[in-house]
Amino acid sequence: MNGVHDMGGMHGLGPIAPEPGEPVFHADWEKRVLALSLTTGAGRWNIDAGRHAIERIPGAEYLRMSYYEKWFERIRTLAVERGLLTERELESGRPEGPREMPLLTADRVDAVLSSGGPSLRAVDAAPAFKVGDAVRARNINPTGHTRLPRYARGREGVVTHHHGAHVFPDSNAHFRGEDPRHLYTVRFTAQALWGEDASPRDAVYIDLWEPYLERA
Repeated sequence: MNGVHDMGGMHGLGPIAPEPGEPVFHADWEKRVLALSLTTGAGRWNIDAGRHAIERIPGAEYLRMSYYEKWFERIRTLAVERGLLTERELESGRPEGPREMPLLTADRVDAVLSSGGPSLRAVDAAPAFKVGDAVRARNINPTGHTRLPRYARGREGVVTHHHGAHVFPDSNAHFRGEDPRHLYTVRFTAQALWGEDASPRDAVYIDLWEPYLERA
């Protein structure tokens, strides 16, 4: 969806200033948010739904929040929407009835995290594009979740890799099924993305699902 959350290619946000010796966590509460994210969401929502929940944070709040504040707001949003909590319980801090046990318990964390979350799926449909094909990113402006960055829409590039079929985030984020689609890496020159003033030597490689693309 369009909004301040899609910052790729935008000007005016200032330089990136890495923090020397940055710790994994800046405060103890951030550790708890990470744990809550793993245990609350496991088996109840997916990574794409989580991304979409963060995209729904109002723009001004999103820009103000720290990284783990956004994560905490995601947990709050999805826990209510998936029926794990009520808004009144969140406000009072007290449960109003029995609570479900987490689907991911402490004894299973290592095994679950080490197995990851593979998104590759088998499909019968043949890929529409092959390496070397000239393609154009479709100019779409969905109100729901998408992984097609705004700065690439309507721009032309060349397919450099085909990765097989993967879970389609635009569907998965809204619990409409995985709907796996073929996934490609597309090379866009900097000038194709940002105009002739961009460096002719630079390029950006973007992983894009088949529904995002059309032949150039």
